[in-house]
Amino acid sequence: MQRHEIKSKTTRARKMSVGRGGKRGKTSGRGTKGQKARAGHRIRPEMRDIIKKLPKLRGRGVNGLKTIQVSNQVVNLGEIETNFETGAVINPTALYEKALIRKVGGKFPSVKILNTGELTKKFTFEKCLVSKTAAEKIQAIGGTIKA
Repeated sequence: MQRHEIKSKTTRARKMSVGRGGKRGKTSGRGTKGQKARAGHRIRPEMRDIIKKLPKLRGRGVNGLKTIQVSNQVVNLGEIETNFETGAVINPTALYEKALIRKVGGKFPSVKILNTGELTKKFTFEKCLVSKTAAEKIQAIGGTIKA
């Protein structure tokens, strides 16, 4: 007689072994070890990983204020010639009323007059920056430039 051939005289009641099935106890499905099993565990939210991949904003940089600075709005002498009568006073308000410039942030921007186009009428320019060649052309006709 060998050991595997021995039969018991009484039959034992079947006993479930803990930790072998998926429905008997807390981790009998053998899950949850590692980070979740440690005291004081905390899993970082997925959104945190997304945020950490975004670049950090570190100041405005060397040219950071360029978009905030308001640049001059340019008006050519040819446009002034066609839109205004002889002897008119040219200032940012008058240019705005003729839709040659637009307001920036609810305020009139600085206006620069350039030499493009012909000029045959006398005008008085107030509160406008004028290029050198445009100033020569205005004064040759007899117009005036006031700061």
